[in-house]
Amino acid sequence: MGKEVNGVSRSRFEMFTNSDEAVINKKLPKELLLRIFSFLDVVTLCRCAQVSRSWNVLALDGSNWQRIDLFDFQRDIEGRVVENISKRCGGFLRKLSLRGCLGVGDTALRTFAQNCRNIELLSLNGCTKITDSTCNSLSKFCPKLKHLDLASCTSITNLSLKALSEGCPLLEQLNISWCDQVTKDGIQALVRSCPGLKGLFLKGCTQLEDEALKHIGAHCPELVTLNLQTCSQITDEGLITICRGCHRLQSLCVSGCANITDAILHALGQNCPRLRILEVARCSQLTDVGFTTLARNCHELEKMDLEECVQITDGTLIQLSIHCPRLQVLSLSHCELITDDGIRHLGSGPCAHDRLEVIELDNCPLITDASLEHLKSCHSLDRIELYDCQQITRAGIKRLRTHLPNIKVHAYFAPVTPPPSVGGSRQRFCRCCILL
Repeated sequence: MGKEVNGVSRSRFEMFTNSDEAVINKKLPKELLLRIFSFLDVVTLCRCAQVSRSWNVLALDGSNWQRIDLFDFQRDIEGRVVENISKRCGGFLRKLSLRGCLGVGDTALRTFAQNCRNIELLSLNGCTKITDSTCNSLSKFCPKLKHLDLASCTSITNLSLKALSEGCPLLEQLNISWCDQVTKDGIQALVRSCPGLKGLFLKGCTQLEDEALKHIGAHCPELVTLNLQTCSQITDEGLITICRGCHRLQSLCVSGCANITDAILHALGQNCPRLRILEVARCSQLTDVGFTTLARNCHELEKMDLEECVQITDGTLIQLSIHCPRLQVLSLSHCELITDDGIRHLGSGPCAHDRLEVIELDNCPLITDASLEHLKSCHSLDRIELYDCQQITRAGIKRLRTHLPNIKVHAYFAPVTPPPSVGGSRQRFCRCCILL
């Protein structure tokens, strides 16, 4: 093998001969051509590899394959494709997404781990064939791994988390959503050995209880993002530990965790001033009292999902309008106590003019066209949801669009059922009624 130039051996450059008549190959140095190829995506590289012998050398050089996402390219790939990629890329590869590649299993990923020991970001989201064996391989060969996505890999157990804790101490982000075999024992092993964790996605890990959260709160001071959606066994006790131990928390999702109360909102307000995203949909025990404490202390809030927080009233909107000037997305769907007055305060608050982009008001029966008038000065408003708001009219939406012509309005108006035909004995129904 000859001396290397920018990762390509000189002997490989010798394959560019005078017989290659393409002007670009004659005019540009091969090092510059290689640099140009480095900006191409997977599909384009594969096409370029078929143009000529010299372009095949450039296109398939490992240095051009540092970041690969096969999701938009080919999802029905077999394991041998991953093995071939790993052999070609070797130590160059830093980021690989095999999201949705159902045919990839443990054997291919072991070969991958052996060849690509500098991998930092790996997505195996939806690769349902993989088991704990893959995590053992990653632990053994990939110590630089920082981001790992195992969402919907339902064969993953605590053994995977224990393996990762032993071999991947630099892990910063882990997604094991819907890996419902994981329990507190796996979480405990993971967080004790990976103190730099910044993102944990545990959505649908239904066996997790407060004990798991206590381990996270005690060992993850760098945590920024935590998703516990539908972890229905957790309560205030575990989440308060998170708040007290993770002061850098910016994003928290506990939607579907029906046991939590205002105590969580108080704990967030007292301990997590950097909070930007809060998703508490279907947490029906939360009230204006808790959201008042939250709003008065967490001024950086940008996105809030309060869908089916059925106890909140205009009081919550008043507090948000006063204390949360950065609010961009707000869901109030099925919050049936919200009225036009609450929307009036929101529309006149500091977030309204330049920040507020999305507001969802589905199934808010007290909302009328007056609310649309209050929102017409929200110049950044991009989308509004109004399904089943029965007091909203087409005329009100039309008036809103005169002020915000580009806004997306999602609403539904039931068709009027035609009256019975005169003189007829059979009832006439509109098509919708027939379907029902």
